[in-house]
Amino acid sequence: MQHKRTLERRTRPSPQAARGAGGGSAAPRAAPPPEIAGRILLLRDDLLVLDKPAGLPVHRGPRGGVSLEEWLEPLRMGKRHLPQPAHRLDTDTAGCLVLGRTKPALAALGAIFAGGRAAKTYWAVVRGGPLEQAGTIDAPLRKVSSAARGWRMEVHTEGQRAVTHWRVLGRGEGLAWLELRPDTGRTHQLRVHCAASGWPILGDPLYGGGAGDGLHLLARAIMLPTEPPVAAEAPPPPHMRAALAACGWRG
Repeated sequence: MQHKRTLERRTRPSPQAARGAGGGSAAPRAAPPPEIAGRILLLRDDLLVLDKPAGLPVHRGPRGGVSLEEWLEPLRMGKRHLPQPAHRLDTDTAGCLVLGRTKPALAALGAIFAGGRAAKTYWAVVRGGPLEQAGTIDAPLRKVSSAARGWRMEVHTEGQRAVTHWRVLGRGEGLAWLELRPDTGRTHQLRVHCAASGWPILGDPLYGGGAGDGLHLLARAIMLPTEPPVAAEAPPPPHMRAALAACGWRG
């Protein structure tokens, strides 16, 4: 049975959240691997889909450090311009990231994502887990910040609309393996929706999942209505595999 829940209470980050976290960091910053081509999931003349590792920011932050920008030159592969990301993916989230390889392709991809026509599927391992097998979370989100905790997102009636569909793929002792399909693309949407539902994502210090071996959230698959259509799937990163296996994943 499908269950739909609308959350109107505010969510607060856990006490474990780091001071001035600026959205939190649940995984160490990743250095570019020796062979970036090994992380390409799909390659076309106009675009590519990259398996982004957890801990790698898509854009360089104000404090500097390694980001996807250091990876772009090896991904040029004969093109005039460097490929550019067509959408956001949180620093601590691993998995499918689409990049446009030409300016027209990047503009077309941007329109697809802005229009909500990209079908994105995520996997998450959460603490506890829902009693039901599937449902929908409809809970608006807004950004808040404080000097003590930095910025984060929270459920609030005055926030922007945010909708996430979920279903249980497996269960373990004190854990659940979920498939998450967002209708909207708000910052930290999946992390906040899971936490507000009472089952925070494992390894999420900002929203109650506890510190650990990294955020257990994977951008598992993406489908785009291009011509021909795009369909790509990313494997679980190493830090998620033990928890997934405990919930029934067999690789």
